[in-house]
Amino acid sequence: MTRRKFLGSTALAGLAGLFVASRFGLADAATAETFEVTKSDAEWKAALSPEAYQVLRHENTERPFTSPLNEEHRKGIFACAGCALPLFSSTTKFDSGTGWPSFYQPLENAVATRDDTTFMMTRTEVHCRRCGGHLGHVFNDGPKPTGLRYCMNGVSLRFIEGA
Repeated sequence: MTRRKFLGSTALAGLAGLFVASRFGLADAATAETFEVTKSDAEWKAALSPEAYQVLRHENTERPFTSPLNEEHRKGIFACAGCALPLFSSTTKFDSGTGWPSFYQPLENAVATRDDTTFMMTRTEVHCRRCGGHLGHVFNDGPKPTGLRYCMNGVSLRFIEGA
């Protein structure tokens, strides 16, 4: 093997490793965020449904049009299924036609965001600011007054009527 082929192969392997690390949450622990509510992986797995565990803790996405929260129209609050932090008011919920519960604005100090570069595109990932649970993504195609669409996984939310 020539030196050029060796260096090229090494660079390609390094890029592939970075892609895998970013896609599967294996990035350097020094960049990990800390949250008020923390649990071991086993504790999260025991506390959540299998679907909620995969979405909240491993950033999966539920299938569209499967969440009962799509049809939830009562007055109340949508809270984090992981730590019960109130996240969205029912007054900001709208039907985006995407198959996931959508909101045009979160409650104050409820969510945080970070860049998500998986699937060869850049999106803005939304997570619970208290436990770090993955909720979904926010897009710039929502209704007034914000123009934002917080497209959330229903299994990451829990509805509290009348709150």
